[in-house]
Amino acid sequence: MRDFYKEKFGWETMKDSDGIVFFKLNGFIFGLYPKNELAEDIGVADNGTGFKQFSIAINMNSEKEIDDLFADFKKKGVNIIKAPEKVFWGGYRGYVADIENNYWEFAFNPFLKLDGDGNVDLHE
Repeated sequence: MRDFYKEKFGWETMKDSDGIVFFKLNGFIFGLYPKNELAEDIGVADNGTGFKQFSIAINMNSEKEIDDLFADFKKKGVNIIKAPEKVFWGGYRGYVADIENNYWEFAFNPFLKLDGDGNVDLHE
């Protein structure tokens, strides 16, 4: 997929290591991860049933913001796939599924600065 987006779309990578690739696009960052690692991270089977091999990630400002959001999701009956937890690389994240079983990751990345509108601040 990395080669497709680089060669066909002409996108430049921001980061490319260990099978994880980031492309800076118009107002957001598009990331590619090995599908088996993504399935493992979400906690679902990578057997071709139910797992669409992608997730949509939204970066948040803090662990507390994620915890508050997941508490609200729980009250509203949202399907929580993986409760928020610390991640080995220093971040914090959890996953939910929407009504079409698309996986949404809500993450706090302490190494990524967000501006006042919640956009990635690339001027840091």
